[in-house]
Amino acid sequence: PVTSPCKILKCNSEFWAATSGSHHVGTEEAPEFCTALRAYAHCTRRTARTCRGDLAYHSAVHGIEDLMVQHNCSKDGPTSQPRLRTLPPGDSQERSDSPEICHYEKSFHRHSAAPNYTHCGLFGDPHLRTFTDTFQTCKVQGAWPLIDNNYLNVQVTNTPVLPGSAATATSKLTIIFKSFQECVDQKVYQAEMDELPAAFADGSKNGGDKHGANSLKITEKVSGQHIEIQAKYIGTTIVVRQVGRYLTFAVRMPEEVVNAVEDRESQGLYLCLRGCPLNQQIDFQTIRSAQATEGRARRKGPSLQAPPEAFTYETATAKCREKLPVEDLYFQSCVFDLLTTGDVNFMLAAYYAFEDVKMLHSNKDKLHLYERTRDLAPGNMAPSGISSALWVALLCLCQCWLCLL
Repeated sequence: PVTSPCKILKCNSEFWAATSGSHHVGTEEAPEFCTALRAYAHCTRRTARTCRGDLAYHSAVHGIEDLMVQHNCSKDGPTSQPRLRTLPPGDSQERSDSPEICHYEKSFHRHSAAPNYTHCGLFGDPHLRTFTDTFQTCKVQGAWPLIDNNYLNVQVTNTPVLPGSAATATSKLTIIFKSFQECVDQKVYQAEMDELPAAFADGSKNGGDKHGANSLKITEKVSGQHIEIQAKYIGTTIVVRQVGRYLTFAVRMPEEVVNAVEDRESQGLYLCLRGCPLNQQIDFQTIRSAQATEGRARRKGPSLQAPPEAFTYETATAKCREKLPVEDLYFQSCVFDLLTTGDVNFMLAAYYAFEDVKMLHSNKDKLHLYERTRDLAPGNMAPSGISSALWVALLCLCQCWLCLL
């Protein structure tokens, strides 16, 4: 299994354990709080080399610097970690009242039309549904930004499913909610394979110590498998799941928040908004050709590793129909992933991705998508109106051709 050498989650947990309940640090407790901060800083320095591209790590480093200044802490001194006092009654973790500005629909749209909500999802090998309902299959190995606006950042890390395989899936997810007025403090959520926490990186389950803290909350739906984050102050719902070894992501967000970027032209990549770069998009026909080549090579010798379970086109379609009876792009993605990886959990990933669409998409007429919407450069144009039936026929023809080789 792929594991991250970056130990920022461990640093975060140790600091939270040392300072649990110290949200209202008094003068008499400042030295102990500073000691815990120095220990936190020391821990981040130890893991710095392996965390260079980790958003949670960089967020923690900046957060430590801010807290050092706020509490007038010296960078020199003891670094033991005494446990501070327990949470007082009525702490912000239990606070239920929130100012109106921390409720998106009430504060932003009191005298205007209801906001238009959009959806983005990432699942499987990986398949991306953007805020504009474009559906793409991408490579995007390594770390990529899914969302990057004035309110939050989401970054995913995709790793190969099998050694030497072009198939990748999401092994790590980092979400940073930026500090917002009197509603929430900056919060970081990070999940990895076999580690789907039901709390933010600092151990809290809401937006911190501000008056509207409960406008940001984490709820665990299924332990270790399904969490939901409600960010009411920006009208946003995020669903993160672990299906098999890998993660899926789905979000419902108002258009106003989606487009809240200071300089949209120079912003760069933002997969949920812009889609995958052309050189990272995968054409099913290209992959089928590669599979045919790999199949011939495997028959000549054992040099290439076979998937853990070999699916034929017929068995893959039969398996996908168990959970996805409509032959839309979610069904096609399921078949594609089973043929590419041999891992039946990818069928469940496609199923849950569609379940999340049903819950989060505001236009129920757009739940199913039937046409691949890969943007191809001129001279490399695929038929834009290819139907589900034609796509199935092409795959079947490829499968028959493989049998004849």
